[in-house]
Amino acid sequence: MSSPHDVDTPVVIASNRGPVSYRRHDGELTAVRGGGGLVSGLAPLLDSGRATWIATALSDDDRAAAAASLPAEDGLPVHLLDIPVDEFEAFYDVVANSYLWFVHHGLFDSTHTPSFTDEWHDAWGAYRRVNAAFAHAVCEHAPADSVVLVQDYHLTLLAPIVAAERGDLRLVHFHHTPFAGPDGLRILEPAARSELLRGLAAHHACGFHIPTWGHNFTHSQQRWGPPDSTKVFASSLSSDLDDLRRVAASAECDAALAALDERVGDRVVVARVDRMELSKNVVRGFHAYDHLLEHHPDLRGRVVFVAHCYPSRLGVPAYRAYHDEVMAAVERVNERWGTDDWQPVLMSDDDDFAASVATFRRYDVLLVNPVRDGLNLVAKEGPAVNERDGQLVLSTEAGVHAELEGAADSIHPFDIVATSRAIAAAIGRSEGERRARAEALRRDATARTPADWLADQLAAAAD
Repeated sequence: MSSPHDVDTPVVIASNRGPVSYRRHDGELTAVRGGGGLVSGLAPLLDSGRATWIATALSDDDRAAAAASLPAEDGLPVHLLDIPVDEFEAFYDVVANSYLWFVHHGLFDSTHTPSFTDEWHDAWGAYRRVNAAFAHAVCEHAPADSVVLVQDYHLTLLAPIVAAERGDLRLVHFHHTPFAGPDGLRILEPAARSELLRGLAAHHACGFHIPTWGHNFTHSQQRWGPPDSTKVFASSLSSDLDDLRRVAASAECDAALAALDERVGDRVVVARVDRMELSKNVVRGFHAYDHLLEHHPDLRGRVVFVAHCYPSRLGVPAYRAYHDEVMAAVERVNERWGTDDWQPVLMSDDDDFAASVATFRRYDVLLVNPVRDGLNLVAKEGPAVNERDGQLVLSTEAGVHAELEGAADSIHPFDIVATSRAIAAAIGRSEGERRARAEALRRDATARTPADWLADQLAAAAD
């Protein structure tokens, strides 16, 4: 086959969420390009016309577009799979987000969870069938000698089916979450664990954001997987900086920044921008802020915690419960420390990207403290557009820590006292030290581009 570096080599992308979603406008279905790291990372393929994208129809409008075989934006070949709702919920809410996500992020408390009930076994069957549906779609739509880029933990089982039917295709899997090592993966039900590892091993190569996750995968394969391990590579993703800076320079973002400045005045801004889910460790972040205000009375009234934490995966009971826990933590801090003219936490649960970018521009300290993260783009996006020599307090368990260590203030995600002290140290730095660290953060956070990440995947297919 021709090398994936050749400009004419066709590429197929398979992911749960696609590059476009459909909306009805005046009765007509219209494709709208999505955002996020995955779409921006694969944008060069989208814009070159080389890619066919296979994804799930996630809404009623998406399903209507799939049934009508509507062309996507700019003629991009997108094939949306209309998975029955109950099948998708078992695949996505139960297996992907209630089990695999928890395993890879180390979120299970083995005293109480998980339990492999009939619901699990039925849901694993649905996970298998959805993966098979993707596999058959790849076989149907992939041009000859294509490179197939399979994205994330939702789609770990399709490669053996594709390999059996289409030997001309080269499959590369990229795992965007952490990968549990043998001790973490032992929690997964044994038959599913074996099937998952066999599925990943059927790819030509498997990629991860940092070497640590790749080592975990290799060690898990050595313990339970097939004897012939697949090739492993590491490649860190970055956001599309041109797009991010375009949003930062927009009138909408300027208006959001002006509104934020009106609320916070000249106070120090501690900020976070996250999905409201368990691995992001949002609650401990507010506990650390509470500790900061308790032990630094001089900061009361001088600092504001600006949080953009939008709900996520509310179809999963644990996420709904965590949403309530986050809101209760905010209320506790505001009730304990708030005054007539100072609200310690300004909380927004709207997924407003322009407002989030405005907060990136304005923060003095950005808190990114996940329990575990495959990478974490927020830790790169904030320094890229910040205008105040903002500092970064960063969990050592975020994949991005490998790139930003030294410039960031490193903290253990479970240590509330250390997190509080790191925030205080960042606030108290001299102007010169703040500037030097901010410049180092900006340099390291912008060193790679989405095109670099894409090139690494294509190179892995060629080797």
